[in-house]
Amino acid sequence: MGGQMSGQVTHHGDVHVVVIGGGFGGIAAGKQLKSKGIPFTLIDVRDAFHHNVAALRASVQSGFAQQTFIPYKETFGDSFRQGRVVRVDPVAQVVVLEGEQEVHYTYLILCTGSDGPFPGKANTETSYQKAIQKYEEIVKQIQQADSVVVIGGGSTGVEMAAEVKTEYPEKKVVLVHPHLSLADPELLPSVRQQAKGVLVEKEVELLLGQKVSNLSDLELNVTRKDTAVLTDKGTKILTDLVICCTGNRINSAAYRSSLGECLAKNEALKVNEHMQVVGYDNIYAVGDCANVSEPKMAYHAGLHAGVAVTNIINSLTGDPLTSYKTGESDSYLFGSPP
Repeated sequence: MGGQMSGQVTHHGDVHVVVIGGGFGGIAAGKQLKSKGIPFTLIDVRDAFHHNVAALRASVQSGFAQQTFIPYKETFGDSFRQGRVVRVDPVAQVVVLEGEQEVHYTYLILCTGSDGPFPGKANTETSYQKAIQKYEEIVKQIQQADSVVVIGGGSTGVEMAAEVKTEYPEKKVVLVHPHLSLADPELLPSVRQQAKGVLVEKEVELLLGQKVSNLSDLELNVTRKDTAVLTDKGTKILTDLVICCTGNRINSAAYRSSLGECLAKNEALKVNEHMQVVGYDNIYAVGDCANVSEPKMAYHAGLHAGVAVTNIINSLTGDPLTSYKTGESDSYLFGSPP
């Protein structure tokens, strides 16, 4: 690093890092590149970062949503570009945006994250002002409903049910989940048990081991008195409002066509211990779109981004690459047995 005190990396000539996706991983990567003085472009289809961990509070408390969005321009200025990446060309080293504009990269960090139903995610709105209106609308719907059914008992569903019951303890809240254990399978059993304890304590009714069978017929996020929710076990629940928290999928559209041979079953990218996409030493994957077996958490996406940026700098300075480690499970993270 030339012994510079500022932490800036010198002699990077025509280096240009492109970061696709401005979720937790993308933001962390962008901030580190900015602080090191490395030229980069952060591309996202939306105009603002969405702190979706706080999104569920925004569903029950009016005025909260605006605190969960941070416009990218405020943080990254001209290094931010709003657009949808439709293709990555690893041979020409360009990413192609909708409208066929191309952005050249020497290093690429893929942080495309995952998408799922509103209110857990708000990726469909490219304008954060519109997304805020959607949160204010669902707050009104929840206020009008006497009873709420939350579909899906992963981390999002657990949190959603808890938020509604905390803000409006008098409302009847039922959580329907196809598995007997709540929260995400990668979490420790004790943590999953704790999630259940919180819901029981808040008097959320749990329907576990049952799958909603008429989901496609239900109108979501809108209060309709006496809506019938049916399950595959023959249970019928009458409710005023249905909120769906299942069906998160990895956003692979940007890279699926050109990096197809690197895809895992769930369309995440296979990475080595340096967070490089297998077969490409100048392409990194971070967060949900990296195929690392650990809970999908904002915190982990930030750690991945740190490893990716460090390794880009180490590639430039000729230093050895650093490896990503997670807790006790690091020995078998990348397929080698414990």
